[in-house]
Amino acid sequence: MAYNIPDTYKNTTAAPQLDQKTLNKMVWRSLFLQASFNFERMQANGWLYGILPGLKKIHTDEDDLAASMSHNLEFFNTHPFLVTFVMGIVLSLEQNKTDIPTIRAVRVAAMGPLGGIGDALFWFTLVPITAGITANMALTGNIAAPFIFLLVFNAAQFGIRFFLMNWSYKLGTDAIGLLTENAKEFTRAASILGIFVVGALTSLYGATKLGVEIPNGSTFETVAITTVVDAGALDNYADQIYSMDEAGEPVIDATTGEPVLAEGASIRELSNGDKQITYNEFEEVPVTINIQSILDGILPQLIPLSLTLMLYFFFVKRNWTPLKAIGLLLVLGLIGSGFGIWPSIW
Repeated sequence: MAYNIPDTYKNTTAAPQLDQKTLNKMVWRSLFLQASFNFERMQANGWLYGILPGLKKIHTDEDDLAASMSHNLEFFNTHPFLVTFVMGIVLSLEQNKTDIPTIRAVRVAAMGPLGGIGDALFWFTLVPITAGITANMALTGNIAAPFIFLLVFNAAQFGIRFFLMNWSYKLGTDAIGLLTENAKEFTRAASILGIFVVGALTSLYGATKLGVEIPNGSTFETVAITTVVDAGALDNYADQIYSMDEAGEPVIDATTGEPVLAEGASIRELSNGDKQITYNEFEEVPVTINIQSILDGILPQLIPLSLTLMLYFFFVKRNWTPLKAIGLLLVLGLIGSGFGIWPSIW
């Protein structure tokens, strides 16, 4: 025979306030909200597991506890990091022995807006910022990068979990109004901030560059040569260290009567009588046209921007899923690397 959940509890006397130890225990249990996730009731099993220590202290009557556990096993789905907000409100209602239909309605009303708020706060803002910064640190070989990410991320989520549990439990149903009053503006602001940060990370840390260089003849580059020669052999390097006239003779300085040194040339006498000479030689080197340098002159990070806009087009106009976008980038990366279009970043 199916169990019929009553509309009211047998014992309608308000229960004593829950102690801090019990509230903290339920916060830690909230980590298992999705441990028994299913597509019929979503997070219901994890929700009941998390709130159960409080229900046991509130309902000393076994029938009331059974009724409370039964209606708390109904469909439940909210953001896993903000679930303690709903816990605090429901526990406040349970403590005051509010009628069960009201508790059900408040639970549904509270869990709904938290999805959008939590996504904007965590997935669109906190995670992109911390992951983007620490990922770049990891690419430079900084071993502390993953630990910094875990520290910042978990400090934020645990701080919010504990704060919301205590705050919403004290305020009761008033907490819903305070949270949802500006929920739309808050969600929009957090989303804009997250998108702005992701765009900045794309520009700053986008590693996609073209490795294509087009040959364009050759040129001569100056190479400085330094060597030590015997003093008597200095004349053998006259062509390299002195300025020469049309007749192939060193140009003489009218003031000093000494040969004029060529540009970049020098002569230094060592303590043993030898000469240290420096002169320039010209080396032929190939000239190439670097396509990436030209693109950077037009707009820095043009390739990452183009890829981002391309994916945005596919998401909006072609209804692509993230898996398709990841697959496309994977194929482009493999083909480009194979043909040398994308240079290695390592």
